[in-house]
Amino acid sequence: MADLREEKCPVCDSSDIDASIDISDVPIYCNVLWPSREVALDAAKGDISVGYCRDCGHVFNTSFDPSLMSYTEEYENSLHYSPTFNEYAESLASRLLEKYQLNNKSIIEIGCGKGDFLSMLCSRGENRGYGFDKSFEADRVASDTHKHVTFIQDFYGKKYADYDADLIVCRHVLEHIQYPQRFLQDIRQVIGERTDTVVYFEVPNALYTLKDMGIWDLIYEHCGYFNVNSLSRAFELAGFDVCEVGESFGGQFIYLEAKPRTSENTANKSETPPRLALEDLATCVTAFEGNYNAKVNDWRETLDALQKNNKNTVIWGGGSKGITFLNVLKTEQIISHVVDLNPHKHGLFAPGTGQEVIGPDALKALRPEHVIIMNGIYKDEITGMLEELGIAAEVSCI
Repeated sequence: MADLREEKCPVCDSSDIDASIDISDVPIYCNVLWPSREVALDAAKGDISVGYCRDCGHVFNTSFDPSLMSYTEEYENSLHYSPTFNEYAESLASRLLEKYQLNNKSIIEIGCGKGDFLSMLCSRGENRGYGFDKSFEADRVASDTHKHVTFIQDFYGKKYADYDADLIVCRHVLEHIQYPQRFLQDIRQVIGERTDTVVYFEVPNALYTLKDMGIWDLIYEHCGYFNVNSLSRAFELAGFDVCEVGESFGGQFIYLEAKPRTSENTANKSETPPRLALEDLATCVTAFEGNYNAKVNDWRETLDALQKNNKNTVIWGGGSKGITFLNVLKTEQIISHVVDLNPHKHGLFAPGTGQEVIGPDALKALRPEHVIIMNGIYKDEITGMLEELGIAAEVSCI
């Protein structure tokens, strides 16, 4: 095992940290693709050393080096080109708008990406939005959206305390922040006396990775892996009352809704949020290294058989799972291309392994014999597209 570089839990500050698996030489960015195969093969890499906090259950990369990270316009992780994901996002937007009566209100989104979800919240509720993201690209947003939303190409912080909000949204950002507790404390300080403000956070579910063996979600960009325990603990320590926490998107995500802690908000809590038994979490972590290696070996055997039989094989999904799958399994000679719906990825190349990313229409000429789907939640969507394209390939899911 590698030495623990980070010796304390970034959520609860405990020193009771267990070491789990080490994964070396993974791309620093899964969501930055490259303009040529040669450049992609030289993409920077780092190491993951999985640590587990026995006090709050948080899982994190003890070897994470934040100096390697820089989020720019090249960072591309929008999933809104998928009908399946867009249906999920629309359902979430409807739920938040209705539950918190968001009409003609102010909404802040921290880490708004290219603005898809914030634009949805604001256009459907006549709300005013303020989106913060270093990777924001103005030309990706429809001109009429700017009537409702102001985008700031910057990280959100205390200097933006003058921006009032009835709802603060932060989806798939907290796992990128080395010290999430400090970040949440800053948000609580910015909210100040506006105690009716609701915060909605969403992160990948560590239990999906550890228990359901979604091992391809272990990426360098994610320095923290939350479960309902550690996420709730982080908010409570930062001065929030957790109103609701649970799983979403087929168990792959955790969401949390909270308000600033006041005696009134605490009294109005409907129920105590669910918690996982730390013993069960510890058991999952203990078993994870063996389970991880077994799953990797199974896929190596599968890919070896495909190569031996000269099967023209592609993967579908050029995001975190796909890039991790390609790199862990050293697939340069086995997987010919990466398929993705996001047109902003097409013609670019996967970091570490160099496969070109193509759109579904390119499969008509490529005629793959085997398609490996990187996320099973999209299986029906993808098999439907393959049928429409006339591609009679074998399909499997990781």
